[in-house]
Amino acid sequence: MIEPFRIDVPQADLDDLTDRLVRTRWPNEITDAGWDYGFPLARLKELAGYWRTGYDWRHHEAKLNELAHFTTEIDGQNIHFVHVRSSKPNALALILTHGWPGSFLEFLDVIEPLSRDFHLVIPSIPGYGFSGPTRERGWDVVHVARAWAELMRRLGYQRYGAQGGDFGAGISLALGAVAPERVVGVHVNYLPTRPAPEADVELSAADEARLDKVRRLLENRPPYQALQALTPQTIGYALTDSPVGQLVWIAERFAQWTDPASRISDDRLLTNVSLYWLTNTAASSARLHHEAARRSEPCPVPVGVAVFAHDITQSVRPLAERLYDVRHWSEFERGGHFAAMEAPEPLAEDVRAFFLDRIADRSR
Repeated sequence: MIEPFRIDVPQADLDDLTDRLVRTRWPNEITDAGWDYGFPLARLKELAGYWRTGYDWRHHEAKLNELAHFTTEIDGQNIHFVHVRSSKPNALALILTHGWPGSFLEFLDVIEPLSRDFHLVIPSIPGYGFSGPTRERGWDVVHVARAWAELMRRLGYQRYGAQGGDFGAGISLALGAVAPERVVGVHVNYLPTRPAPEADVELSAADEARLDKVRRLLENRPPYQALQALTPQTIGYALTDSPVGQLVWIAERFAQWTDPASRISDDRLLTNVSLYWLTNTAASSARLHHEAARRSEPCPVPVGVAVFAHDITQSVRPLAERLYDVRHWSEFERGGHFAAMEAPEPLAEDVRAFFLDRIADRSR
């Protein structure tokens, strides 16, 4: 059963957030530390102060409620999603999937341009946001992909496309693997390509430079990734108890993974952080890092790749083509890891071009 859903956070939860922010216990900081030891204290105090005294959750809640929200239960897990129908009744449907530490909010700025040509389904990953915490093992990317296939079946979509970045890319590729008869193609804006010494492919100097960046990341695993992959419950205690802890855990990723020229507003950042805090999903969202690497399945459907210059890594096409049926490849000088927020217009146009080509392929 699919039911309408309206966002309505209890006032007591907002009051509790304010009270906790007032009572924040701050650490000291080394003079002129900059980023050498982590997120700068002055910037965090600025964000936390605005969250407490200037940011208006009710305003953003009302704006979000202008969208059509729904929930359904799949495999015992609540699933929240936004459903936007195109004015074209026979339009292809696209399911858009966020990653960590994002949310369905990532796609707000691509809804209008994409809904001109496509029906849009924008779910919250189990364990994230209004889908609520997971309570069982095994919600890895393949399990989520199977849930997405069931969601699209319930909505009546026989053929559809999938798009995503970060975990959303992995889930979208897994969806192409578990439902290849339904998925016309998968478009991703994040596709890590690891060094493959055994691969008999010719790489350019630019490709080798991209692989050097990947090697450095593999040799120096980011602390957040290690903690969430190995002990998500442990870090979950701190993030669930301290709003400033939750704030800095996410704000640091946005600061480090975005194009320096991007203009993601503090309001947009704080709405995303508030979503994690108010739904108590810090620990459950972190668990996806623990579950994610357990299994994968090959994706046989056509793949489109958008590479953004300021993302965590940039894909190497010859290596990607060894693993996927790459039909579309675009490179963008502007934008980073949160492409739908940082560069919504070029991303939407790239997604449109890829899937209109898939529609054309079907008509030939």
